[in-house]
Amino acid sequence: MGHLTFDKNRKLDLIALGRVAIDFNPVDMYCTLVQSTTFKKYLGGSPANISVGMTRLGKKAGFIGMVSKDRFGEYVTEYFKKEGIDVSHIVEAQNGESLGLTFTEIRSPSDSSILMYRNDIADLSLTPDDVDEDYIKSARLLLISGTSLAQSPSREAALKAMELAKKTGTPIVFDIDYRSYNWKSKDEIAVYYSVLGRNSDIILGSREEFDLMQGLTGPDTDDRKTAERWFAHGAKILVIKHGKEGSNVFTDDRTAYCVKPLPIKKLKGFGGGDAYASAFLYGLLEGWSVEQSLEFGNASASLLVASHSCSDAMPSVKQIQEYIDDCRKKYGGDVTKVEKSTF
Repeated sequence: MGHLTFDKNRKLDLIALGRVAIDFNPVDMYCTLVQSTTFKKYLGGSPANISVGMTRLGKKAGFIGMVSKDRFGEYVTEYFKKEGIDVSHIVEAQNGESLGLTFTEIRSPSDSSILMYRNDIADLSLTPDDVDEDYIKSARLLLISGTSLAQSPSREAALKAMELAKKTGTPIVFDIDYRSYNWKSKDEIAVYYSVLGRNSDIILGSREEFDLMQGLTGPDTDDRKTAERWFAHGAKILVIKHGKEGSNVFTDDRTAYCVKPLPIKKLKGFGGGDAYASAFLYGLLEGWSVEQSLEFGNASASLLVASHSCSDAMPSVKQIQEYIDDCRKKYGGDVTKVEKSTF
């Protein structure tokens, strides 16, 4: 797996940069937003959820982002503090920008959608001045959300963080995290995604998200070709998600892994990717094999789609391991197995 190493002497395990928001998930589920009347509030936003996931697993996380200067901004900052996430580089908006609000629609366990309000938004008002070299240097990993590239000045802040990570030898995780809101064109998406993709060590995304990143050069018909493309730019690990079909994972030593979802009664169709990312990265930071890290991430994702929330339901190491053990007892030892091959 290339030369991906993590400096054990750094204070933080992970710093995430990007979107922190509020999720409103319906309590009266399995109907449309037209019919839902009651919602429960949670902290949301992929990089925020991943940060919570890391601390639930016992790691130390920090966050770079902007929040609204109001009670909602106060809510997410206090939530981070309670989870043990460093908030020293979360700044308040000064021009009335709002925190993003996400209303989820859970029509069935396999049919969910998301409605976001992201006009004049705080997280996209993060500036390059809010990104500090010493802070980047304090982390073993920097995770940048692709949503942060959708608009200036957040775009420049994210690219500055990328450059500082390269300068300080901090491995970069690019969570593509595509949301259509705020982007102006597919060409714009391809330009900025590919800049970050060419400078990242680990890239996480769905097949659709990789196709968007390759929008100017053409999508690949095979995940292995996608892996070869980004390995040529220096990536070490690619995670290509295919929803209910599982995910294909590639490492630059030409090893391919196939991960299938574990049997669980789903409640909703979103949130699993953030749990997958946090638990997978946890395994890598612990020095586990890619196989073991993927098994752990896959189990964490299954637990999340069976839960009402995303952030609140992020599991502990014990909960994930107990679920893996339970699956093996119920369905046989191979149920959690990660298929491995070369390419």
